[in-house]
Amino acid sequence: MKKKSIELLSPAKNLETGIAAINHGADAVYIGYNQFGAREAAGNELLDIEKLVSYAHLFHVKVYVTINTIIFENEITAAEKLIHKLYQIGADAIIIQDMGILEMDLPPIPIHASTQANNVDAKKVKFLEDIGIQRVILARELSVDEISSISKGTKIELEAFVHGALCVSYSGQCYFSQAITGRSANRGACAQPCRSSYDLVDEDGNVIVKSKHLLSLRDNNQTENIEALIDAGISSFKIEGRLKDLDYVKNITAHYRKILDSIIERRNDLKKSSSGKTKILFEPDPERTFNRGYTSYFAKGRIKNQSSFNTQKSVGKQLGNVNEVGENWFSLKTDEAIINGDGLCFFDKNDILTGIKVNRVEEERIFPLKMNGVYKNATVFRNFDKAFNQKLNSTTSIRQVECEIITKIDESQCHLSLTDEDGIETNLSVPYDFTKAKNPDAVSENIKNQLSKSGDSFLLVSNVSVEFQTADIPFFAISQINGWRRELFSLHEKARLKNHFRAEVKIVPNTIPYPENILDYKANIANPLAEKFYKRHGVEKMDKAFELKSNFSGEQLMVTRYCILHELGYCDGNRKNQLAGKKLFLRDNNRSYPLVFDCKKCQMKVLFPSTSK
Repeated sequence: MKKKSIELLSPAKNLETGIAAINHGADAVYIGYNQFGAREAAGNELLDIEKLVSYAHLFHVKVYVTINTIIFENEITAAEKLIHKLYQIGADAIIIQDMGILEMDLPPIPIHASTQANNVDAKKVKFLEDIGIQRVILARELSVDEISSISKGTKIELEAFVHGALCVSYSGQCYFSQAITGRSANRGACAQPCRSSYDLVDEDGNVIVKSKHLLSLRDNNQTENIEALIDAGISSFKIEGRLKDLDYVKNITAHYRKILDSIIERRNDLKKSSSGKTKILFEPDPERTFNRGYTSYFAKGRIKNQSSFNTQKSVGKQLGNVNEVGENWFSLKTDEAIINGDGLCFFDKNDILTGIKVNRVEEERIFPLKMNGVYKNATVFRNFDKAFNQKLNSTTSIRQVECEIITKIDESQCHLSLTDEDGIETNLSVPYDFTKAKNPDAVSENIKNQLSKSGDSFLLVSNVSVEFQTADIPFFAISQINGWRRELFSLHEKARLKNHFRAEVKIVPNTIPYPENILDYKANIANPLAEKFYKRHGVEKMDKAFELKSNFSGEQLMVTRYCILHELGYCDGNRKNQLAGKKLFLRDNNRSYPLVFDCKKCQMKVLFPSTSK
């Protein structure tokens, strides 16, 4: 039976976080160059990407590079040159949104369709498969059942986000930031207006909700759904976070590594997609890392408590409730140890998130630097865990490829053969000057001891055998044996890099019909090559990208599966409630944005105000 390969895909803000992700169990990492990545603030130089590729390939870990912004006409040549350079330095795939890239003269590098390409249904996914795309990154809004349905209609690799920040809009379909700041989400420069606070008002100006973060979602956490997603057809499990820090990448990667390993270990139909054994030296806990509270989103259908109305900031891990308040202290019902330097927070009586820093702890009493209005029964969270952070700043994992060494010694040479867990073999023969050992019994043991020392190498020697093909046992200095080991390891490093399998796929243009023949600005067509692509696939009429527009009056800024009315408890599926028939708006300090509720599709749309009289 052919086993299904399962991949844990982690974010790399830079070289350091990419290496940390690999060391904590990632089977693949994704990283951005200084241009064309959908996180403008997470760009890297080619040299750093090349270094990451070299380190990753030691473990047969793959490196994917994001080229997932829309591309303007004057950038086509630069983007094409970049893709060739990425291929030359060994990148395993590129992640794209702009279909104009497929009209370029590309090297044979696999292409993944970014979630920015709005991959929400079986027809779109099948089209992408038929034109030569190797993998589709699905919309975050899809349920396990919907993913299963898509999987049954295609053979393409499917990737799903399982952790991290959630965009409230369908990815690639949000124009809010571009409209109000000129910073395009599709260009990697989102100003995140979804995290701002708004009033919800009706057409008569009545305030239904005052100054809340009505579009700010909790963070994605699919811990409980990983095996269901495997069975639904997902092969790559993606952690969001190319802007997140090192601690987040270590903690969350280790968390999902342990989950996937436990599933793979008890199932004979699955296998890990990279090599090496990862030893995690701490207990991962997603609640101790930046989070706005967690949601499984739509994995099991529509649920409440998807948003964090009261704050867009991290709340961290819930500790318990205040049971007593003194003049400059309070006590807390919690099983967690709290120490000097911890950062705590709570929602005050006006539902405003308020922070306090622990100055000292005496038995059950906590003395903060300032009380900041903490009150009895307040629910307290820890959004900075000093002890946990200190742990993450130390060595928190070891990843090594297991191997065995066979040593055969004749009268003039030492022959060493190293074979690793993937069956890759390296041979080394070293001449030596024969000197008879004074203590023959110790020679074999010395060789075994020294060749077994892996240190901080990527190799873990599990066994060393020694065979003497001489009448007398020769003497070897410890430094001599160590030299053999260093040379053998160095040769094997080169052998593993040479043996890393990188798929080569050449896109061959075809005329498979696109699922739609009329496209508006939400197709994000920003260059002539994209126009050429869609025309070749049968699109008869198309609009230019929102970023090329100057008038946004009445245009759709975002479409969401998340619904404010449902979240507030006003939705029964048909809007038969006290808000039925009323036009509703999100209002900030500058504008009122009309809301449109498509109950048939169970979607909400946010529009730019119309300037028409």
